[in-house]
Amino acid sequence: MLTGKQKRHLRSLAHHLNPIFQVGKGGVNDHLIRHIEEAIEVRELIKVTVLNNCLEDRSEIAQQLAEGAGAELVQVIGKIIVLYKESKDNKTIELPV
Repeated sequence: MLTGKQKRHLRSLAHHLNPIFQVGKGGVNDHLIRHIEEAIEVRELIKVTVLNNCLEDRSEIAQQLAEGAGAELVQVIGKIIVLYKESKDNKTIELPV
């Protein structure tokens, strides 16, 4: 579980990132979650965009993605979801205590 200070730090790092995945009308599926798991292992911090044609609630999508990928939900703001998971091999982000 992330503290408020850690989430604030991750939000500042994520501000300059571009979203690398999109959730459309198909919603969340195993294929998408598998790709997010692979990307988050390499990058540690990613952004996901929820498209307008997606009928599900954004906060529910964020929860499903976080649980499916075993990641921490950092932020849901508008149509953007920010996820973080500490990498086993490529650790680059140092979290404040």
